[in-house]
Amino acid sequence: MWIPTEHEKYGVVLASFRGTVQHGLPLEIGDTVQILEKCEGWFRGFILKNPNVKGIFPSSYIHLKNAHVKNKGQFETVIPVEDSVITEMTSTLRDWGAMWKQLYVKNEGDLFHRLWHVMNEILDLRRQVLVGSLTHDRMRDVKQHITARLDWGNEQLCLDLVPRREFSMVDPDEISVTELYRLMEHRHRKKEIPAPASTHHLFVHVKSLMSANLGEELEVFFHIYDGRENRPLSERFFVKLNKSGLPKSPEKTERQCTLFVDLGSSDLRKDVYIVVHIIRIGRMGAGEKKNLCSVQYRRPFGCAVISIADLLTADSKDDHLLKVYACNTESEWHQIHENLIKKANSRYNLSGSNSGLAVALQLLHGDIEQLRREYMVLFTRGVSITRKLGFSDVIMPGEMRNDLYITLEKGEFEKGGKSVARNVEITVYVLDIDGQVLKSHVAAGAGEPGADEYHSLVLYHNNSPRWAEHIKLPIPVDMFRGSHVRFEFRHCSTKDKGEKKLFGYSFVPLMQEDGRTLPDGNHELIIHKCEENTSLAECSRYLKQPFSKANLPSNNQTLKGTKESFWITSFLCSTKLTQNGDMLDLLKWRAHPERINDSLSKLKEIDGSEIVKFLQDTLDTLFGILDESSQRYGLKVFDSLVHIINLLQDSKFQHFKPVMDTYIESHFAGALSYRDLIKVLKWYVDRIVDAEHQDHIQQVLKASEYIFKYIIQSRRLFSLATGGQNEEEFRVCIHELFMSIRFFLSQENKSASPVAQTQAVFLRTFPAVYGELLKIFTMREVAGFVRETLGSLPTAVHADCLEAVRLQCIAKTVESQLYINPESRCILLPVVLRVLQAHMQEQRDLVICARILTSMLSLIIKEENGSAEPVVSEEVELIVESLLGDLMRTILEISNRPQPAGPTMRLQFQDVTGEFVACLLALLRQMSDRHYQQLLQAFSSKDNLRDFLLQIFTVFRILIRPEMFPKDWTVMRLVTNNVIITTVLYLSDALRKNFLNDKFDYKVWDSYFYLSVIFINQPCLQLESFSPSKRKKILEKYGDMRVMMGCEIFSMWQNLGEHKLNFIPAMIGPFLEVTLVPQPDLRNVMIPIFHDMMDWEQRRSGNFKQVEAKLIDKLDSLMSEGKGDETYRELFNSILLKKIERETWRESGISLIATVTRLMERLLDYRDCMKLGEVDGKKIGCTVSLLNFYKTELNKEEMYIRYIHKLYDLHFKAQNYTEASYTLLLYDELLEWSDRPLREFLNYPMQSEWQRKEYLHLTIVQNFDRGKCWENGIILCRELADQYESYYDYRNLSKMRMMEASLYDKIMDQQRLEPEFFRVGFYGKKFPFFLRNKEFVCRGHDYERLEAFQQRMLNEFPHAIAMQHVNQPDQTIYQADAQYLQIYAVTPIPESQDVLQRDGVPDNIKSFYKFNHIWRFRYDRPFHKGTKDKENEFKSLWVERTTLTLVQSLPGISRWFEVEKRELVEVSPLENAIEVIENKNLQLRTLITQCQSRQMQNINPLTMCLNGVIDAAVNGGLARYQEAFFVKDYVMNHPEDGDKIGRLRELMFEQAHILEYGLAVHEKFVPQDMRPLHKKLVDQFHLMKSSLGIQEFPAYVRASPVHFTNGSPRTCRNSVPNIISPDAGRGVARRSFPSYPAVNRYSSSSLSSQASNEVSNITGQSESSDEVFNMQPSPSTSSLSSNHSASPNVTSSAPSSARGSPQMAEKHKHSRENACLSPRERPVSAIFPNPLDPAQRAAPHQIGDTTLPRSDPNLSAPDKVRATFSSWSLDSVKMGAPSISDTLGKLLCPPVPPRPPYSGSSAKNMRSQSPVSASRSPQKTTVPPFTPSPTECQSTSLVSSSPVLSGSYSSGISSLSRCSVSEASGTELNAGDHPLYPLAPPSTMPNSVSSSSDEPIRRENKTPPPYSVYERNNPRRPVPLPHSLSIPPQVDPPALPPKPHQLRTGSMKLDGTSDPRVPRPRPLPRKVSQL
Repeated sequence: MWIPTEHEKYGVVLASFRGTVQHGLPLEIGDTVQILEKCEGWFRGFILKNPNVKGIFPSSYIHLKNAHVKNKGQFETVIPVEDSVITEMTSTLRDWGAMWKQLYVKNEGDLFHRLWHVMNEILDLRRQVLVGSLTHDRMRDVKQHITARLDWGNEQLCLDLVPRREFSMVDPDEISVTELYRLMEHRHRKKEIPAPASTHHLFVHVKSLMSANLGEELEVFFHIYDGRENRPLSERFFVKLNKSGLPKSPEKTERQCTLFVDLGSSDLRKDVYIVVHIIRIGRMGAGEKKNLCSVQYRRPFGCAVISIADLLTADSKDDHLLKVYACNTESEWHQIHENLIKKANSRYNLSGSNSGLAVALQLLHGDIEQLRREYMVLFTRGVSITRKLGFSDVIMPGEMRNDLYITLEKGEFEKGGKSVARNVEITVYVLDIDGQVLKSHVAAGAGEPGADEYHSLVLYHNNSPRWAEHIKLPIPVDMFRGSHVRFEFRHCSTKDKGEKKLFGYSFVPLMQEDGRTLPDGNHELIIHKCEENTSLAECSRYLKQPFSKANLPSNNQTLKGTKESFWITSFLCSTKLTQNGDMLDLLKWRAHPERINDSLSKLKEIDGSEIVKFLQDTLDTLFGILDESSQRYGLKVFDSLVHIINLLQDSKFQHFKPVMDTYIESHFAGALSYRDLIKVLKWYVDRIVDAEHQDHIQQVLKASEYIFKYIIQSRRLFSLATGGQNEEEFRVCIHELFMSIRFFLSQENKSASPVAQTQAVFLRTFPAVYGELLKIFTMREVAGFVRETLGSLPTAVHADCLEAVRLQCIAKTVESQLYINPESRCILLPVVLRVLQAHMQEQRDLVICARILTSMLSLIIKEENGSAEPVVSEEVELIVESLLGDLMRTILEISNRPQPAGPTMRLQFQDVTGEFVACLLALLRQMSDRHYQQLLQAFSSKDNLRDFLLQIFTVFRILIRPEMFPKDWTVMRLVTNNVIITTVLYLSDALRKNFLNDKFDYKVWDSYFYLSVIFINQPCLQLESFSPSKRKKILEKYGDMRVMMGCEIFSMWQNLGEHKLNFIPAMIGPFLEVTLVPQPDLRNVMIPIFHDMMDWEQRRSGNFKQVEAKLIDKLDSLMSEGKGDETYRELFNSILLKKIERETWRESGISLIATVTRLMERLLDYRDCMKLGEVDGKKIGCTVSLLNFYKTELNKEEMYIRYIHKLYDLHFKAQNYTEASYTLLLYDELLEWSDRPLREFLNYPMQSEWQRKEYLHLTIVQNFDRGKCWENGIILCRELADQYESYYDYRNLSKMRMMEASLYDKIMDQQRLEPEFFRVGFYGKKFPFFLRNKEFVCRGHDYERLEAFQQRMLNEFPHAIAMQHVNQPDQTIYQADAQYLQIYAVTPIPESQDVLQRDGVPDNIKSFYKFNHIWRFRYDRPFHKGTKDKENEFKSLWVERTTLTLVQSLPGISRWFEVEKRELVEVSPLENAIEVIENKNLQLRTLITQCQSRQMQNINPLTMCLNGVIDAAVNGGLARYQEAFFVKDYVMNHPEDGDKIGRLRELMFEQAHILEYGLAVHEKFVPQDMRPLHKKLVDQFHLMKSSLGIQEFPAYVRASPVHFTNGSPRTCRNSVPNIISPDAGRGVARRSFPSYPAVNRYSSSSLSSQASNEVSNITGQSESSDEVFNMQPSPSTSSLSSNHSASPNVTSSAPSSARGSPQMAEKHKHSRENACLSPRERPVSAIFPNPLDPAQRAAPHQIGDTTLPRSDPNLSAPDKVRATFSSWSLDSVKMGAPSISDTLGKLLCPPVPPRPPYSGSSAKNMRSQSPVSASRSPQKTTVPPFTPSPTECQSTSLVSSSPVLSGSYSSGISSLSRCSVSEASGTELNAGDHPLYPLAPPSTMPNSVSSSSDEPIRRENKTPPPYSVYERNNPRRPVPLPHSLSIPPQVDPPALPPKPHQLRTGSMKLDGTSDPRVPRPRPLPRKVSQL
């Protein structure tokens, strides 16, 4: 049975549990669980990080921990009872864990590794804390370390700053807001600005001396030297080096390393140096031989100097190589360092080029204890301490030093009877009172232990040596008396075995008879002569003699007159001994009472360090004198006491204050002193007003704190001794004293007056007195003193400084112990509030005001939980009444002030704002219902209440600002929000009661709503963005404050009634922003408000256009900021639809909701797309969708224009320059050539409409130029030129004409790549809305083929599945929750037939019209209908032709457009055969023409094509068509195909004739090495002719030799129109899904003849090569002689493995490549083969399309006539040919016959009905058509690189084929119709279009944006009519090539004319928006 647990509430998982049992809860090791119930070894509960999933788990897997339970019951919360630092560590590490992994994913390796180390470190420390074996101090250090690491990690990961007191996290509910702010501020400041260290230390580590001339041991001395004052600052550090220059004791690091301690900040200057002196130990001369002398001397070696300032900039870890300068002149040794500092180093030699002293130098900062913690290794390894000379900047009590420093300065010696000067060495000894040498008390420097004696340098042959050597004598204090120092002088001979001979000595006693030590300074000592063997052991003998020349009696002229002297400098650094006689006189006052007066007077002149040394003794002396002679010396003792007290205020001695405090508490014994002290103090105070000089009085008042301490302690001692006698007298004295103080404070003075300054001095020290008074008086009494004293100050204080001081006094009062007590606080609060209010009203001294308020309010919370609740309530009431208004005004004032410059000022400014804000929040948090009621009732009028509400709402808006608190202060922000929402709930009642109905005030309500909205939208309340643990904590503590505020908004809105209209539409945007917050409850509350708004707007104006407009405007900006989601769209839709069900305006409401929902769909798609990195089709397509929606559905001009520019930017970034131009053209279209001023918009400046349109035109032309769409650029150039001309701006006109000319040049000179087009279907619900279940045609990038395009699409949609067939998908695919992509290539169907069919138009020009302004595309799928004949598959081979019509033409504003309409037709086998042969014939003609006109660089393409056709024919070729369609059975069964059979026969004969002509041309140009192949082709051609049964060509073929260009009786060579037309025999339109072609798409094999192999071998190309000729074995050009039959895949709809599958086996390579090629690039097919179009491909091996005539969709079948294909240049007319006979005479080979008409052709029927013009152009009729010579280049087209067929060449007869380029329709011209007749003018076009057209002009009911330059006004540009329907004008035709258009005025059209009667339609209504 499951029992609820009592104690087992919380545990940690010890081992992972899979949870495989029923109801089992899977657990991971380390999870924390909360336990709810238990049952026989099992627990039931949940994991804390996922409390929603509950289950059971074994109790043995859980380690139970003590926990504290809150809210027992269903919603109980468990808090583990453990150290708060442990809890924080655990939760923080969990949060870090997830983020740490993300760092790895984001490739932030550095932070990843650093965090990993810190996490491991914290885990180790956590173990130490958990074990619990640490000492208290160590535990404190570990916790400090942990919290520092936690804070570091939080900062690095941008997590929240944790407020802490000590090391524990603080609960913000348990402390006041001001206290919380202080903690946060302290932690923030600590993080930002580390306090600069005042103490510094220099670490020195000697490595080695590198020098060439070593060989002797060395002594190295370091010291710090002040170059400004020319004196050493520190002792010396001494290192001994061996003969190699390395430290002598490497194992003892303290002998190589030292720390120069206690350097002040003033010592880190440029002119403070580290000076190094190096002494060698060895022979007298450096170059002396070894055997001369064995005695060692200390001799000068060198010196080095480095500035300390250099260490501040250098990398501290670098070693320094100090240059060592050798001293040449020993007499200068004492000043060598000074010369080096002065840069006078030219006089010294460097000891070597690569030589120097290698030293590690590092500056360390902080006190020595801090260093011991931070650099523990240094101190444990060993480092010597080198002290400063003298005391440090701060003298600490208890510091013990007794060091005597002696400098051996110089000496003056006589020659002593020698011819040369002496080599003098000094030996120094310290001897005690008994004459014994003190052992180890002579130190050459730190680093080496002290010695018994010291030997000086020896300067060679110098009777006036200057040593300047410093030694330290650390003699204990008790041994100082009687001790002396002896200096022995010896001459060091360089001969006589180098003996040292004593010749004199000096001595100096260390202490005088009166107890004074040797005074600091220079001493000239007497040199006493002696013999070498003189014994100096008996000190008493010489000690009686004089030691210094200064002390010689005047009668001793003998010693005074001697020239020999020895100078030393002494300096004592002692905390116990003094050299000052005055000090000793004062301390021994009893011995000389007569000197007391004098001694007290001299006290002020004694150095402070001497006084503090003897502080206790001095104080005892003063109070002893006071007790004995108070009348006589009272005033002087008081002054001396004041002097000593003020001395301790000095920063150098401030640490001695505790010494004085200890003295007062423990050693002070002056029980009677209080009377004299009070008396003298009152005497001084009474004289303040009258005194002329206030300086001394101010000194007295400065010391008043300690004077009161002495007074109070003296009284307590007296009371203790006498049992409280004279108490009343004492109280009266104190009262009188305070009366005197109040009197002097009440004096009004000017700020500069001395009295005012004295008042200020007193106020500064007064708060320090409170604590002392409390020792004797009660709280109330002291509070009374303070209130009266502070109250005595004049109200109108003139002195600004006094005001500030008074405020500081108040601040100290509030922070004092006196104010903390509630009893005294009641007395002091009114005074404090009065002063504070005055300052805040005048906005003065706000920093101190903030400090005072913070202190006051931080106390309130402390008492709140205590017993003094009523007192606290009264205090809050008082503060609210006095300061609430001023506090808010101050915050407003500060916030609106411009921030002052400078980081310090800005910091201060920010602090003040933050503190005032914290005070306001603390105050509001303490206010109860009663306080709010009193506050609101206190307003005398509605206006005052209104002003208050407006003010507080404004302040709250300021508090919500993100910049109010630093980014990581989430705790503070949440507290702020909690206070705000509580206050708003109180104030909303006042709003309802006072400002509704007739008293309605819009401003207050608007301010309220505005505040509520920005409250909800704060980033710190968006819980969804937080980690689960953080979200859980916030919800537990505060709940979701957004929902609370949302409910309040709804409630207030409902109360408004008819006043709601005031907020429509103003509040729509803000409320919409609130509903977009992803909180379901909030959305459910807020969305219904929109229904309410619609309802009220409907009542007011009968519609809700305003609501709709505002909703749409705001949605765009809000969603683009990342707000809103799919759930919101559904919720918005469902809630509002439900709400309006019963409304009368339901229909219009549904329409609005639908519009808004659709907009949301598009905006969400747009936002999702824009999150992606690179520009891709998805982004562009999405932007186009949104742009169209704004224009067509919403008619929002401004948004439309914005998105035009967003789309333009996308295109420009992706280098889609053509699309960018079309996009910008949309905006250009909206503008007129007018002078209307336009406002500044987007990146456009304020300018006229004309200027902006001009700028747009120029930008568009530039982009058209980049996109190689020069024809469109020409149109705009002309329009711009027209404008310049009308303004007579000839300069710009000239530039524009030149630009236009350059574009024409580029058309003719530069090559353009032909783009591929691909149809893409997007199926499935996972696609964005604008793509979902739609199909598009996309214009590929340059060089992009199907596989590359497919891969790109799969990269853009990585989750999409590529469909492997081309059938239309079924509904399961449409509705699937997935993404399916269906991609295949399609062929464009050009519209501009007029240019394509003209002769003489260069291919460079035609290429533009082939691939631009394309609306329709075609895709063909071959299939077998009925039984398939294995012997001859042509009998049943049908083609399913799909024609796709787009909503816009390509290219346009996008690279892809949606398919608007699909048309499906079937092409019969016979029609297929006709098309195949017809296209092959056209291809042959084109190649022959190119060969004749020398457009080919070589003849290989023609060779290959001839080979493919002829060689395949030998093996069966055309005979298969004969077998299929010319047999009796077929003719009998298909009587309706008679004409078509005839047409096929004609084409076969025509092909044979063309082949014959082609062979003749081939013979002319074939190179010698290919002659054998040519001969073989000729032989095979004869065989082919015979197989066709052709002995001689029929008469109709021979009649017109090679005359195809101008006047030949061409007939329909393409029967497609008959197939498409409604009355076509077998053209059945059907709705079946076209199957995707199989791998062997068109036939079972490529051409199989040996000849094709031969051709490839001859040309050096393999058949599958993609290189020069792209010769691939083509499945689409099978010869009938192939041994392979058609693949079974052809008849089935099985998906091709090649489609959509980039990885394929090598054996499928050819079939895959063929299947994936675009229609034009697939191998030449037998169904719709491409005729060769030479100049279209950029690469020579890319084969272009010759565009055949297209059908006009606007014509009915009978009206469709064959359009002239006039660009076939095989026999093109050369303009200005000399004569027919000349031309004919040049024929070198048989002509190719024209294609004759046949009787059954539908073309004849069409021709009979078409209105053909009877007239001819007079210019052209005089020249009869002629056939050019194949040897002459007579083509007018441009010579281009040699094109090569894309694949191998066959006979043009194949079982399967690729898509044809052309969808030819109509018939050719009659023999009398000259092809050079121009097109009919556009104005006549409508007349010639048949009214029986079964397809109306498309899209007339739509108004799309003008995506094409040619489609500005017309929804669809009419297709130019074929020539046979054109009515020629009576004027001369235009020169070829025709201009793409004429100048346009209002718009740009293809036909170049505009009807002035028709007004120019504007795509959008003109707005006043001035965009």
